Amino acid sequence: LRIHQWMKNVLIFVPLFAAHLMANPLLLGRGMLAFILFGLCASSVYLLNDLLDLNDDRKHPTKRHRPFASGSLSIQSGLVVFPLLLSASFIGAWLWLPHPFVAVLASYYILTLVYSLALKRLMALDVIALALLYTLRIIAGGAAFGLDLTGWMLAFSMFMFLSLALVKRYAELLLALHSGITGKTGGRDYFPADLAMLSSLGAASGYLAVLVLALYIHDSVTTQLYTSPRWLWFACPLMLLWITRIWLLTHRGRMNEDPVVFALRDRLSLVMGTAFCLIFWMAA
Repeated sequence: LRIHQWMKNVLIFVPLFAAHLMANPLLLGRGMLAFILFGLCASSVYLLNDLLDLNDDRKHPTKRHRPFASGSLSIQSGLVVFPLLLSASFIGAWLWLPHPFVAVLASYYILTLVYSLALKRLMALDVIALALLYTLRIIAGGAAFGLDLTGWMLAFSMFMFLSLALVKRYAELLLALHSGITGKTGGRDYFPADLAMLSSLGAASGYLAVLVLALYIHDSVTTQLYTSPRWLWFACPLMLLWITRIWLLTHRGRMNEDPVVFALRDRLSLVMGTAFCLIFWMAA
């Protein structure tokens, strides 16, 4: 079920944070419900994805230890549980949340299914799909809370999560190279020779996210939302530091997991994330 991956669903609260409505108990409760239902949907997808990836996972140096690939869980149990989780997610969303949220949840599930069946084996389309899947969580938050999303927020999300998706691919290729693989890696349309290009694209995408953040801060509409908007400029060098550090650690072979999960476990990333939120709090 990968419950630790549910932390990605915190992105649902980004529109609430940006609208300065985190103190609203009704919206917070709605956000927690959306968080849980989105998590159930995501867990059903993880189960299905592992079932579809059995052959590739069994050949992978680390993924072969996953429950279905290693045989510690039966395939039949996965075939029973994943539709139950999916049904609970959509029924709960239909009954208790705005219908636009259900539409976004359906879009997330369809895109994830297409990704598992085809897109993850296509060069470039796979990382763009991953970035869109993260961005859909923010869109889901806007739908759950009935809040309009700005173009700045969506552009920042796409560039930032494209960078992190490329981090993930780079780390996988680097592991394959260290394992002596020189051809196409299993289930992916990349070669270890693509490492230099992936790092260039990923770092550029991360820095573009910071540029979008700077343009957002400079926007006249933004300055009206904050009492001390100049504080926001401190967020830019902080983001530049974090992105640069993530890519250097990845280049050194120290990114052995999903970069978002890494950030949630990395002490320095947590400190910088807290400082980032404090900057926006002080500006407000």
